[in-house]
Amino acid sequence: MTQSTGAGAARPFTILLDVDGTLIDSNDAHAQSWVDASREFGHPSDFATIRPLIGMGGDKLMPRAFGVEHDSPEGKKMSERRSEIFFEQHLPTLRPFPQARELLLRMREDGHSLVVATSAKEDEMKALLRAAGVEDLLEEKTSSSDADRSKPDPDIIAAALEKSDATPGEARMLGDTPYDVEAATRAGVSTVALLCGGWTREELRGAIAIYADPAELLREYERSPLSATRR
Repeated sequence: MTQSTGAGAARPFTILLDVDGTLIDSNDAHAQSWVDASREFGHPSDFATIRPLIGMGGDKLMPRAFGVEHDSPEGKKMSERRSEIFFEQHLPTLRPFPQARELLLRMREDGHSLVVATSAKEDEMKALLRAAGVEDLLEEKTSSSDADRSKPDPDIIAAALEKSDATPGEARMLGDTPYDVEAATRAGVSTVALLCGGWTREELRGAIAIYADPAELLREYERSPLSATRR
């Protein structure tokens, strides 16, 4: 739990971090993986249809995009194939957004606790954190295995708060999708949003602040809602 450092002193936050589209440029790769997998299973779709759904978990995306239930035999096979395509064809090419690691280091210097709150599967989450070069900076990690329902349901945010022993008021979400904003809001947590995941300012309405990417947030850090000195 975040603690006060003395009378009148600023108190750090628990920062709940999305990964895809926030720390690493992976949203397009996820969309293409779904497109390729769906075609193999006779549910052809296109990138333009799937891309706006990235940020949801597979339990939400599959029924909406393909009419396939995630926990059905076909859904499980399609999900496994999507994961294989992502790991084999896309993961090796992914790179973190500029200064993503430096931003997390700055937040740690400010005393914040850093907790991953993602709809990704655990194995994917770990691989993405390694690819982003930030795996060593996170204190707690929550993934799809920690929640019954994925974003935009608030389950993952609630699980991250429980793991970190923080109240909603002691936390801030850092994400890039409308689903991050909605999930955090439903859990009582304010969101700082980034545009680098591919959504517009209008689509991210509800966030308390919006920045282009980790580099801009780092440049503006002292004036941002994440700065402990602004509390």
